[in-house]
Amino acid sequence: MADLGAYRAYVNRHRAFVLEEAIKLGIPLRGRVHDLSKYRDDEMVAYAEYFYGGHPRGAVPQAVQDAFDLAWLLHQKRNDHHWQYWVLREDSGATKVLAMLDGARREMLADWRGAGLAITGEDNTAAWFRKNRPNILLHPDTLAWLERELG
Repeated sequence: MADLGAYRAYVNRHRAFVLEEAIKLGIPLRGRVHDLSKYRDDEMVAYAEYFYGGHPRGAVPQAVQDAFDLAWLLHQKRNDHHWQYWVLREDSGATKVLAMLDGARREMLADWRGAGLAITGEDNTAAWFRKNRPNILLHPDTLAWLERELG
């Protein structure tokens, strides 16, 4: 059984760090409303079961994985601060990457910094981005902005 309280505490801690970073980036309102969809049952329960359900990494039951995948997809599509929100899969099968709006990209950076602070206690965003960059689809304008911000 998932520990909803532990997951809720993590989300609260993460949101507090994101708010601090959002204020620094000039988007305090976005920081205040960041990740509110994670409190919805269709995200909260699946995330809690996946991360706080006592399943060993790499051995998550398929039903739990499937529920998490759907919750993650819902979260991405509800929240424009995720780069995946800006990836358009066209009917032809082609993939088009759209430029993120300024507020969304600032919140994405605040989110990444807040996640590092909530999980490790450190802002390891630049190193995390370098490691994960090959798997992240970004419009050239968004990428150039991120690279300037991250140094």
